[in-house]
Amino acid sequence: MNSYVLSFQEIDRHKLMAVGGKGANLGELSRIEGTRVPEGFCITTEAYKKIINETPELDSLLEQLSLLKAEDRKKITEISGMIRRAIEGIIIPKDIEEEILHYLAKYGGNHAYAVRSSATAEDLPTASFAGQQDTYLNIKGKESVLKHISMCWASLFTDRAVTYRIRNNFGHSKVYLSVIVQRMVFPQASGIMFTADPISSNRRVSSIDASLGLGEALVSGLVNADIYKVREGIIVDKKVSTKKLAIYAIEEGGTEEREIEGEHQNRQTLTDDQILQLERMGRTIESYFGHPQDIEWCLYENKFYMVQSRPITTLYPISEVKDDKNHVYISFGHRQMMTEAMKPLGLTFYQEWMKRITGSEMPEMGGRLYMDMSRELASPFMSKFYLKSLVTVDILMQNALYNLMKRKAFVKNLYRGKTSKSDTSMWLKWGIDTIKVYRQNDPEIVKSLIAQNEAFIQSREVKFANLSGVELFDFILKDFEERKNTLFKGYGAVFAGAYASSWINKNMQKWLGEKNVADTLAQSVSNNITSEMGLELLDVADVVRQHPEVIEYLEHANDDTLFNDLMKLKGGKAVADSIKSYIKKYGMRCSAEIDITRTRWSEKPTILVPMILNNIKAFGPNAHSMKFEQGLQEAKQKEQEILNHLEKLPGGKRKVKKTKKMISVLRNFAGYREYNKYSLVSYFWIIKQALLKEADNLVQKGIIHEKEDIYYLTFLELQDVVKTNQLDYSLITKRKEEHEVFEKLTPPRVITSEGEVISGEYDTGNIPQGALAGVPVSSGIIEGRARVILRMEDADIEEGDILVTAYTDPSWTPVFISIKGLVTEVGGMMTHGAVVAREYGLPAVVSVEDATNLIKDGQRIRINGTEGYVELL
Repeated sequence: MNSYVLSFQEIDRHKLMAVGGKGANLGELSRIEGTRVPEGFCITTEAYKKIINETPELDSLLEQLSLLKAEDRKKITEISGMIRRAIEGIIIPKDIEEEILHYLAKYGGNHAYAVRSSATAEDLPTASFAGQQDTYLNIKGKESVLKHISMCWASLFTDRAVTYRIRNNFGHSKVYLSVIVQRMVFPQASGIMFTADPISSNRRVSSIDASLGLGEALVSGLVNADIYKVREGIIVDKKVSTKKLAIYAIEEGGTEEREIEGEHQNRQTLTDDQILQLERMGRTIESYFGHPQDIEWCLYENKFYMVQSRPITTLYPISEVKDDKNHVYISFGHRQMMTEAMKPLGLTFYQEWMKRITGSEMPEMGGRLYMDMSRELASPFMSKFYLKSLVTVDILMQNALYNLMKRKAFVKNLYRGKTSKSDTSMWLKWGIDTIKVYRQNDPEIVKSLIAQNEAFIQSREVKFANLSGVELFDFILKDFEERKNTLFKGYGAVFAGAYASSWINKNMQKWLGEKNVADTLAQSVSNNITSEMGLELLDVADVVRQHPEVIEYLEHANDDTLFNDLMKLKGGKAVADSIKSYIKKYGMRCSAEIDITRTRWSEKPTILVPMILNNIKAFGPNAHSMKFEQGLQEAKQKEQEILNHLEKLPGGKRKVKKTKKMISVLRNFAGYREYNKYSLVSYFWIIKQALLKEADNLVQKGIIHEKEDIYYLTFLELQDVVKTNQLDYSLITKRKEEHEVFEKLTPPRVITSEGEVISGEYDTGNIPQGALAGVPVSSGIIEGRARVILRMEDADIEEGDILVTAYTDPSWTPVFISIKGLVTEVGGMMTHGAVVAREYGLPAVVSVEDATNLIKDGQRIRINGTEGYVELL
């Protein structure tokens, strides 16, 4: 027999599907020692299912609703209204009504009750659904209670609830409603307590909102609340608001607004003792649920009652620390130009790589990699050097850390750890190598480094092709050390190029008053694998443009049959050969490429098609050599121009000699900066192919359903599955669900071990009013049409467009060929997009917060890559 009603004492978290999120949380809350909860009961989802199932006309309406999108507002209103009217018109079946009245009599039929909705997709750790269904207060009498229960059921289909579900991919027929009937408390004060500060996300600070009367005035925005902040038993901040109104219950049922008398308007709602008592209760509740809580409370006869507790869903996840010290984490994704969530295999594979090559752990938070910089920031010497270096990576990250370093008490308690000898010796070696490379200034150094890396990659292609099973995993982990050695050999050349660029920019501004001169001087340098990648796609376009039939096919090319289809077309073989040749060299690349689970161009060559077609539209034949030559001439012209100016200055001969040397070092080594990443990604691609062979074996054995399932295992879990041929598949399902949640999160640049998100800001003093501030990374001013593009494969660019995107990594380089300027939300002077923009002579402004929302696709904008701002025209 179905149970249609359960008292709070009969409910725990396992009854979620019977009583919804709010009901389950109330049941748990009632079990916490020392926590008062007004008594009551839940009408279970079984009752809701019964009335829905016994009303056939609802089926077709729900079917119609399931086909709508969030934009179909008119239709949502129409169908939702019909469903609500149908539900409210249903007579509650006798057996359900009898159970409700039995419990109502038990708790006192003459009392007033709050009647509240509780959906099965509500107050969950990942989605709050807050305020999507209705609540009715001070309901008296059994007829009125029954009527409001029906109204609660119907409120599952308010316009806002339906739209919220559509946006969050919850099926309307899969969400069921329970109704809470809870004894009313008529409070002198009420409010909300967050056991983690909702503004800063600091887990050690509780934030309490308090107002007089019922909490409805606060929730509905009628009044400003007092706000109290408490940190570890101490009130650290108080904002007492003027309170002109409050909502109170009225004797015959319902509620009313009342004005507050003059002398009470500015009085603190809770005493200091009450604030601290409430905070302690909040911490007890948080400890019970194991997660920061958003708690509704009320004060009645000077006793606190808890009427709801739900997880705070807006906090960014943090890594647990094993000590009582402060830790500071910076987003590795912001440094690498990839702020999306990584899948477990890609994430843990990179963690293993970093652990073995640097000895450092990279904590995972919200599906992203972070770096613990506490040790560096705790050292007065290292922190100065480190903070200064961040200007080339991400200025908002740098400014956030400067803001944090002003907090002396926080810095004093920073984790210090120990500096490893290998760290020190590595930096020392790089320093010596940089001086050697600078002094020799020999372009053959780069050629030799590239040859060594290519020989290593070729040897590993052969080696990994012949390895499988446990032997493969053992070899991967051992081989990281070998790979590290070949990669690290090149850092002297990278730093020499960076030093020359910095020296030129600093001194030309000092001597000639010119900013960012190195941008022009670094155009068309040799050995820049990333800019070559963009130019060589122009060569592919030259082959394609000769064959109209192929162009027509590429407008709707098929992912799976691309090369087979091409072979059937006139000129198709030549085009297929050209694309294959390009992929052989660059096919390991893709967006966010350090994540080995991301789809490579080799795996989906059609990603390149829009860019090939854009190149045909935007350029004539032989554009590769023409663009390279143009950049080279501009660089030579700029060199001559500045040397002529320097000659006329005091000490001109000496300045000219030193500058010539620096320009030579810049042009010999600046291009090599991009090679290390290319070489590392080539290595990862070989390993990925070996892991996918293992995945194919697991599919054949029936251990996983499809080879991409391995992306949801950690690297060491995959090793174990390959070794044992055993896996509980529910782990894959759980991880896929987690990944979907992580994808929706926005990762902070800087976060502390207390969960506090630290923000940075710009100095906007020198920019025009209304302009968007950013970081200038490639000189010049350009006006054009903004193309707001979030995925490279969606790039529909015409010549003269300005690309506006969240970030660019090397995989975006082919798009740079067609654009006239670049704006990104993430980045700094030495990130890939900036380097390539300078190489191609494109004005670029990066780290423009929220650029992809503030700038509309198709809008005319002007970007100033010299001063660092974007104007909306």
